[in-house]
Amino acid sequence: MKIKCLILGLFFVVGGFAQSTIKFDAASYNYGKIKKGVHKSVNFNYTNLGNKPAVIEFANAECGCTQPVYNQNPVLKGQKGTITVTYTAPNVGVFKKRVTVKYAGEKEATELIIEGEVIN
Repeated sequence: MKIKCLILGLFFVVGGFAQSTIKFDAASYNYGKIKKGVHKSVNFNYTNLGNKPAVIEFANAECGCTQPVYNQNPVLKGQKGTITVTYTAPNVGVFKKRVTVKYAGEKEATELIIEGEVIN
């Protein structure tokens, strides 16, 4: 019985360390200071490290001032893809916005972050 519990416990521990097959070059970007009303874009590049093609199910921004754009074509093993995130600076002040990206077959979503300060 102890052996069964030990094996079962190891199974859960190893499963908890499963890693994503998608690797972003960087998952955050700081625009620095940008003028109010200006549209600024940044490309988040990623590589598919998995054996299956990577397909983005969705990329959702937490507000309407942030717009992710991506291609839904499969990205094959070893190939790169890009998600472009555009921020429209609507209000003066410091900002930090998140974009949640979910890939087909991946259990966990990836969070991309943009931040900076909007000035007049």
